Amino acid sequence: MKLQVTLKKSLIGRKPNQIKTAHALGLRKVNQVVVKEANDAINGMISTISHLVSVQEVE
Repeated sequence: MKLQVTLKKSLIGRKPNQIKTAHALGLRKVNQVVVKEANDAINGMISTISHLVSVQEVE
């Protein structure tokens, strides 16, 4: 299963670990979308910045 992750809020003023997590997912600009394979590492990263992103399942 794949997850479509969209950055919905700005990274300005966020804690450094949240910024690094978003960058590790490939998210740098607001409304940028990436598709990632769902696994424990990606799920953990998404939960760290869940208040900044929206997630949808794609096939």
